[in-house]
Amino acid sequence: MKLSVVIPAHNEEGCIASTVIELSKHLKSQSIPHEIIVIDDNSTDQTPDILRKLSFEISELRWFRNSPPNGFGYAVRCGLSHFTGDAVAVYMADASDTPSDLVRFYRTMLSEKVDCVFGSRWDKESKVVDYPAFKLVLNRLVNHLIQVLFGIRYNDVTNAFKLYSKETIRGVEPILSPHFNLTVELPLKAIVRGFSYTVLPNTWINRKTGESKLKIKEMGSRYLFIILYCFIEKWLSRGDYHSKPLIEPKELSSPSN
Repeated sequence: MKLSVVIPAHNEEGCIASTVIELSKHLKSQSIPHEIIVIDDNSTDQTPDILRKLSFEISELRWFRNSPPNGFGYAVRCGLSHFTGDAVAVYMADASDTPSDLVRFYRTMLSEKVDCVFGSRWDKESKVVDYPAFKLVLNRLVNHLIQVLFGIRYNDVTNAFKLYSKETIRGVEPILSPHFNLTVELPLKAIVRGFSYTVLPNTWINRKTGESKLKIKEMGSRYLFIILYCFIEKWLSRGDYHSKPLIEPKELSSPSN
Protein backbone atom coordinates (compact mmCIF):
# COMPACT_ATOMS: atom_id res chain seq x y z
CA MET A 1 0.00 0.00 0.00
CA LYS A 2 1.46 3.31 -1.11
CA LEU A 3 1.39 6.05 1.50
CA SER A 4 0.96 9.71 0.58
CA VAL A 5 1.87 12.44 3.06
CA VAL A 6 0.45 15.93 2.53
CA ILE A 7 2.32 18.75 4.28
CA PRO A 8 0.91 22.29 4.06
CA ALA A 9 3.63 24.90 4.51
CA HIS A 10 3.37 28.68 4.87
CA ASN A 11 6.59 30.51 5.75
CA GLU A 12 8.26 27.43 7.24
CA GLU A 13 11.86 28.10 6.18
CA GLY A 14 13.10 27.30 9.68
CA CYS A 15 11.79 23.74 9.79
CA ILE A 16 10.50 22.43 6.45
CA ALA A 17 13.83 20.91 5.35
CA SER A 18 14.41 19.00 8.60
CA THR A 19 10.78 17.84 8.69
CA VAL A 20 10.85 16.45 5.15
CA ILE A 21 14.31 14.90 5.47
CA GLU A 22 13.53 13.15 8.76
CA LEU A 23 10.19 11.89 7.47
CA SER A 24 11.74 10.62 4.23
CA LYS A 25 14.56 8.80 6.01
CA HIS A 26 12.19 7.12 8.45
CA LEU A 27 9.73 5.93 5.81
CA LYS A 28 12.57 4.57 3.69
CA SER A 29 14.05 2.75 6.68
CA GLN A 30 10.69 1.05 7.18
CA SER A 31 10.47 0.09 3.48
CA ILE A 32 7.14 1.88 3.09
CA PRO A 33 6.34 2.91 -0.49
CA HIS A 34 5.48 6.57 -0.26
CA GLU A 35 5.35 10.05 -1.67
CA ILE A 36 5.69 13.34 0.19
CA ILE A 37 3.62 16.22 -1.16
CA VAL A 38 4.40 19.66 0.22
CA ILE A 39 2.07 22.51 -0.62
CA ASP A 40 3.77 25.88 -0.44
CA ASP A 41 0.91 28.10 0.66
CA ASN A 42 2.07 31.39 -0.87
CA SER A 43 5.12 31.69 1.38
CA THR A 44 7.01 34.99 1.38
CA ASP A 45 10.21 33.56 2.88
CA GLN A 46 12.71 30.99 1.56
CA THR A 47 10.32 28.02 1.78
CA PRO A 48 9.91 27.66 -2.04
CA ASP A 49 13.69 27.77 -2.60
CA ILE A 50 14.26 25.14 0.06
CA LEU A 51 11.61 22.86 -1.45
CA ARG A 52 13.05 23.32 -4.94
CA LYS A 53 16.45 22.19 -3.71
CA LEU A 54 15.04 19.28 -1.70
CA SER A 55 13.09 17.99 -4.70
CA PHE A 56 16.40 17.26 -6.45
CA GLU A 57 17.69 15.36 -3.42
CA ILE A 58 14.57 13.38 -2.44
CA SER A 59 12.92 11.60 -5.35
CA GLU A 60 9.73 10.92 -3.37
CA LEU A 61 9.14 14.63 -2.80
CA ARG A 62 6.73 16.60 -4.96
CA TRP A 63 5.84 20.17 -4.17
CA PHE A 64 3.26 22.57 -5.49
CA ARG A 65 2.65 26.26 -5.01
CA ASN A 66 -0.94 26.83 -3.96
CA SER A 67 -2.75 29.56 -5.84
CA PRO A 68 -4.30 32.36 -3.74
CA PRO A 69 -6.13 32.70 -1.45
CA ASN A 70 -3.94 31.03 1.13
CA GLY A 71 -5.07 29.13 4.19
CA PHE A 72 -4.43 25.77 5.86
CA GLY A 73 -7.57 24.22 4.42
CA TYR A 74 -6.89 25.48 0.91
CA ALA A 75 -3.36 24.06 1.06
CA VAL A 76 -4.49 20.64 2.29
CA ARG A 77 -7.23 20.52 -0.33
CA CYS A 78 -4.61 21.24 -2.97
CA GLY A 79 -2.51 18.36 -1.67
CA LEU A 80 -5.52 16.02 -1.61
CA SER A 81 -6.13 16.79 -5.28
CA HIS A 82 -2.60 15.65 -6.19
CA PHE A 83 -1.88 12.55 -4.08
CA THR A 84 -1.53 9.18 -5.83
CA GLY A 85 -1.29 6.78 -2.89
CA ASP A 86 -3.74 4.27 -1.46
CA ALA A 87 -3.85 6.22 1.82
CA VAL A 88 -3.02 9.79 2.74
CA ALA A 89 -1.97 11.49 5.95
CA VAL A 90 -2.03 15.18 6.84
CA TYR A 91 1.31 15.97 8.47
CA MET A 92 2.41 19.27 9.99
CA ALA A 93 5.40 21.14 8.60
CA ASP A 94 6.50 22.28 12.07
CA ALA A 95 7.42 18.72 13.17
CA SER A 96 4.70 18.63 15.82
CA ASP A 97 3.93 15.15 14.44
CA THR A 98 6.42 12.29 14.47
CA PRO A 99 7.44 9.84 11.72
CA SER A 100 7.22 6.89 14.12
CA ASP A 101 3.55 7.66 14.80
CA LEU A 102 2.86 7.83 11.08
CA VAL A 103 4.42 4.40 10.57
CA ARG A 104 2.31 3.03 13.44
CA PHE A 105 -0.85 4.50 11.87
CA TYR A 106 0.08 2.98 8.51
CA ARG A 107 0.70 -0.49 10.00
CA THR A 108 -2.58 -0.30 11.93
CA MET A 109 -4.60 0.58 8.82
CA LEU A 110 -3.12 -2.45 7.10
CA SER A 111 -3.59 -4.87 9.98
CA GLU A 112 -7.07 -3.75 11.08
CA LYS A 113 -8.34 -3.00 7.56
CA VAL A 114 -10.01 0.25 8.60
CA ASP A 115 -10.77 3.28 6.43
CA CYS A 116 -9.23 5.82 8.83
CA VAL A 117 -6.76 5.98 11.70
CA PHE A 118 -7.29 8.97 13.99
CA GLY A 119 -4.75 10.29 16.46
CA SER A 120 -5.52 11.36 20.01
CA ARG A 121 -3.21 13.58 22.03
CA TRP A 122 -5.22 13.05 25.21
CA ASP A 123 -5.08 9.30 25.85
CA LYS A 124 -3.05 7.84 28.71
CA GLU A 125 -0.31 6.71 26.34
CA SER A 126 -0.15 10.01 24.43
CA LYS A 127 2.69 12.48 24.84
CA VAL A 128 2.18 16.24 24.61
CA VAL A 129 5.07 18.70 24.86
CA ASP A 130 4.54 22.40 25.61
CA TYR A 131 0.88 22.70 24.64
CA PRO A 132 -0.31 26.31 25.32
CA ALA A 133 -2.59 26.42 28.38
CA PHE A 134 -5.29 28.68 26.92
CA LYS A 135 -5.37 26.65 23.71
CA LEU A 136 -5.68 23.47 25.79
CA VAL A 137 -8.81 24.73 27.57
CA LEU A 138 -10.46 25.67 24.27
CA ASN A 139 -9.43 22.37 22.73
CA ARG A 140 -11.04 20.33 25.50
CA LEU A 141 -14.26 22.39 25.40
CA VAL A 142 -14.65 22.09 21.63
CA ASN A 143 -13.91 18.39 21.58
CA HIS A 144 -16.33 17.74 24.44
CA LEU A 145 -19.05 19.62 22.53
CA ILE A 146 -18.38 17.47 19.46
CA GLN A 147 -18.52 14.27 21.52
CA VAL A 148 -21.91 15.25 22.94
CA LEU A 149 -23.41 16.40 19.63
CA PHE A 150 -22.31 13.39 17.64
CA GLY A 151 -22.48 10.74 20.36
CA ILE A 152 -18.90 9.56 19.84
CA ARG A 153 -16.15 8.57 22.27
CA TYR A 154 -13.31 9.96 20.17
CA ASN A 155 -11.86 12.83 22.19
CA ASP A 156 -9.57 14.67 19.74
CA VAL A 157 -11.48 15.41 16.55
CA THR A 158 -9.60 18.72 16.14
CA ASN A 159 -6.27 16.87 15.89
CA ALA A 160 -4.94 17.36 12.34
CA PHE A 161 -2.83 14.18 12.43
CA LYS A 162 -4.93 11.48 10.79
CA LEU A 163 -4.62 8.84 8.10
CA TYR A 164 -7.36 8.28 5.51
CA SER A 165 -7.81 5.71 2.78
CA LYS A 166 -8.13 7.04 -0.75
CA GLU A 167 -11.76 5.88 -0.81
CA THR A 168 -12.52 7.87 2.34
CA ILE A 169 -11.14 11.11 0.90
CA ARG A 170 -13.19 10.67 -2.23
CA GLY A 171 -16.18 9.80 -0.07
CA VAL A 172 -16.09 13.01 2.00
CA GLU A 173 -15.91 15.31 -1.01
CA PRO A 174 -16.70 18.07 -1.69
CA ILE A 175 -14.45 19.49 1.02
CA LEU A 176 -15.54 22.96 2.09
CA SER A 177 -13.18 24.25 4.78
CA PRO A 178 -10.63 26.92 3.77
CA HIS A 179 -8.77 27.04 7.08
CA PHE A 180 -8.03 24.90 10.16
CA ASN A 181 -11.68 23.86 10.42
CA LEU A 182 -10.75 21.29 7.76
CA THR A 183 -9.23 19.25 10.61
CA VAL A 184 -12.80 18.86 11.92
CA GLU A 185 -14.60 18.49 8.60
CA LEU A 186 -12.66 15.48 7.35
CA PRO A 187 -13.10 13.18 10.38
CA LEU A 188 -16.69 14.22 11.13
CA LYS A 189 -17.76 13.60 7.55
CA ALA A 190 -15.94 10.26 7.57
CA ILE A 191 -17.74 9.26 10.78
CA VAL A 192 -21.16 10.55 9.68
CA ARG A 193 -20.84 8.86 6.30
CA GLY A 194 -20.11 5.49 7.83
CA PHE A 195 -16.40 4.94 7.18
CA SER A 196 -14.65 2.72 9.71
CA TYR A 197 -11.95 4.09 11.97
CA THR A 198 -9.76 3.33 14.93
CA VAL A 199 -8.05 5.70 17.37
CA LEU A 200 -4.41 5.58 18.44
CA PRO A 201 -2.49 7.76 20.90
CA ASN A 202 0.00 10.08 19.27
CA THR A 203 2.73 12.50 20.24
CA TRP A 204 2.43 16.26 19.78
CA ILE A 205 5.43 18.58 20.16
CA ASN A 206 5.10 22.35 20.00
CA ARG A 207 7.03 24.06 17.23
CA LYS A 208 10.52 25.32 17.94
CA THR A 209 10.77 27.73 15.00
CA GLY A 210 8.38 30.08 13.24
CA GLU A 211 4.92 30.89 14.51
CA SER A 212 1.63 29.05 14.66
CA LYS A 213 -0.72 29.77 11.77
CA LEU A 214 -3.81 29.00 13.87
CA LYS A 215 -5.45 32.27 14.89
CA ILE A 216 -7.95 31.36 17.59
CA LYS A 217 -9.93 34.61 17.39
CA GLU A 218 -10.52 34.10 13.68
CA MET A 219 -11.45 30.42 13.87
CA GLY A 220 -14.38 30.26 16.32
CA SER A 221 -17.18 30.88 13.82
CA ARG A 222 -15.50 28.70 11.19
CA TYR A 223 -15.27 25.71 13.52
CA LEU A 224 -18.88 26.24 14.59
CA PHE A 225 -20.04 26.39 10.97
CA ILE A 226 -18.45 23.10 9.97
CA ILE A 227 -19.56 21.35 13.18
CA LEU A 228 -23.16 22.42 12.56
CA TYR A 229 -22.88 21.50 8.87
CA CYS A 230 -21.83 17.94 9.73
CA PHE A 231 -24.42 17.75 12.53
CA ILE A 232 -27.22 18.70 10.12
CA GLU A 233 -25.98 16.09 7.65
CA LYS A 234 -25.97 13.44 10.37
CA TRP A 235 -29.59 14.03 11.33
CA LEU A 236 -31.23 15.20 8.11
CA SER A 237 -29.46 13.44 5.23
CA ARG A 238 -31.17 10.10 6.01
CA GLY A 239 -27.94 8.31 5.24
CA ASP A 240 -27.82 9.55 1.64
CA TYR A 241 -24.04 9.93 1.81
CA HIS A 242 -23.26 6.74 3.71
CA SER A 243 -20.38 4.70 2.40
CA LYS A 244 -21.42 1.52 0.69
CA PRO A 245 -19.35 -1.53 -0.21
CA LEU A 246 -17.90 -1.18 -3.66
CA ILE A 247 -19.46 -3.69 -6.04
CA GLU A 248 -17.39 -4.76 -8.97
CA PRO A 249 -19.39 -4.42 -12.19
CA LYS A 250 -20.26 -7.72 -13.76
CA GLU A 251 -18.71 -8.41 -17.10
CA LEU A 252 -21.29 -7.99 -19.81
CA SER A 253 -21.89 -11.08 -21.86
CA SER A 254 -21.71 -10.57 -25.57
CA PRO A 255 -25.03 -10.78 -27.33
CA SER A 256 -25.78 -14.05 -28.99
CA ASN A 257 -25.81 -14.10 -32.75
